[in-house]
Amino acid sequence: MRFRHPAQAVVAGFAAAVVVGTVLLMLPAARHGPGGAGLLEALFTATSAVCVTGLVVVDTPAYWTGFGEAVVLGLIQVGGFGIMTFASLLVVLISRRMGLRARLTAAAETKTLGLGEVRSVIAGVVKVSLVLEAVTALVLTLRFGLGYGESWPRALWLGVFHAVSAFNNAGFALYSDSLMGFVTDPWVCLPIAFAVIAGGLGFPVLFEVRRRFRTPRRWSLHTKIVLWATAVFLAGGGVFVTAVEWSNPATLGPLDVPGKLLAGFFQGVMPRTAGFNSVDTGGLNPATWLGMDVLMFVGGASAGTAGGIKVTTFAVLFFVIYAEVRGESAVTIFHRRLPGDVQRQALTVVLLSVAAVAVSTVVFMVFTDISLDRSLFEVVSAFATVGLSTGITADLPAGQQLLLIFLMFVGRLGPITVASALALRSRVRMYDLPEERPVIG
Repeated sequence: MRFRHPAQAVVAGFAAAVVVGTVLLMLPAARHGPGGAGLLEALFTATSAVCVTGLVVVDTPAYWTGFGEAVVLGLIQVGGFGIMTFASLLVVLISRRMGLRARLTAAAETKTLGLGEVRSVIAGVVKVSLVLEAVTALVLTLRFGLGYGESWPRALWLGVFHAVSAFNNAGFALYSDSLMGFVTDPWVCLPIAFAVIAGGLGFPVLFEVRRRFRTPRRWSLHTKIVLWATAVFLAGGGVFVTAVEWSNPATLGPLDVPGKLLAGFFQGVMPRTAGFNSVDTGGLNPATWLGMDVLMFVGGASAGTAGGIKVTTFAVLFFVIYAEVRGESAVTIFHRRLPGDVQRQALTVVLLSVAAVAVSTVVFMVFTDISLDRSLFEVVSAFATVGLSTGITADLPAGQQLLLIFLMFVGRLGPITVASALALRSRVRMYDLPEERPVIG
C-alpha cells in the first residue's frame, strides 16, 4: 500500500502497532486468571501504551502477567521512539541503508529538517533514550533493592519498567496506587520526575544542548523557547499545586514540610504528560484540577515523548498576542522574526485541540452523570496523552472508553498530522483573491 503523504504512513504505523499490541494482550498468557483479556480492555491498554498515555481500565500489576507487562513495556518503548523511527532503525540494522520513502516518513515523525539528517537523528534518538533510561533504571533498581528489600531480579524489573515509562512520559506503574507509596521518597520520585522532564524536552533540544552546552548563545530559537517555557511551567506548576494543596487533608495536608515540597513538585511535573501520581488525584481540590488541565493541555515539547499542544505552540501564540497588543507589525522571539505560516500552524493546532476537548467533554456530560470538572480532566488527560485520572476511567461506559481511545490516538499524533494524513492531496491556489477586513472584537 502506497501512502500519498508521509503523515499517512505515521498514522498507519501507530494504528498497526495498536492492533498488534491488542492481539498480544488478548492472549491468555498476558492476563492473570482463566482466558484472555477482553477486546476493549486490550485495545484501551495497547492504545494507552503506544500513545504513551498511561490511562488504564484495569489494574496493571493485578490484571496483567509478567508477559502482559512486558508487552506493555515494549509498546511504550516503541511508541516513545515513534513507529516510523523504530521501523527505520530496523531497516538500518538489517540493510544498512534507507530508501527515500523511509527517510520521508521518519522525517515527518521526528520533525527532521533535512533528509540527510534522518539517519543520524534516528541513531541519536536511540542512544539518548537508552542512556537516560539506563541511568534512571540504575538509580531506581538500587533504591528498590536496598531501600525496600526487593529481590534483585524484581528490583531490576521495577527499575527498568518505571524508567522506560517515565522517560517516555507514559505513566504506567507496577503498583496499584501508582507511586503513592513513595510520596516522601526522593530517591524514587526525583529520578522519575527528571526522566519525565528530559523526555518532555524533545530529542532536538537534547541533541542541541549536548552538542552546544558551552555556547548557549548559539542555541536555536526552538531550543531557547522550549527551555524557557519548560522552566516557567515547571516552576509555576509546582508552586501552584503546593500552594493550593498545602492544607488539603486528602493530599499534602498530612505530610511534613519537606514531604509537601517534594509531593508538590512531583505533581507539578506530572501534567507535562506523564500519568504518575504520588498523591490521590481524586482527592485534589477542583481548583487544582483546573490548573492541571491547563498544564496538561500545553504539555511538553515537539519531537519528543510528551503530548499536549506543545510549549512552542503556546509560546508562539503568546508572542503573537504580545506583538498585537504592542501594535507591532512583526512577531519576534529572542530577536528572531516568526514567519506567518508558523503563526497559522500554531493557531490551527490550538483551535483543533480546543474543539476536540470541548466536543468530547460535552459528550461525556450528555451520556454520563459525571461532573464538568471530572469530565474535563479525563478528556484533557487523554487528549494530551498524560494519563492522570480522578479515578473514573475504569467505570466509564464502553462508548466513553472508546472516545478516550480516539482522543489518545489523535493527541499522540497531533491534529495536523491526522488531518494531513486523511487529505488525499495538497491544493495550491494559483491566484489571490481581493483583500477585505472583517470587524474583529
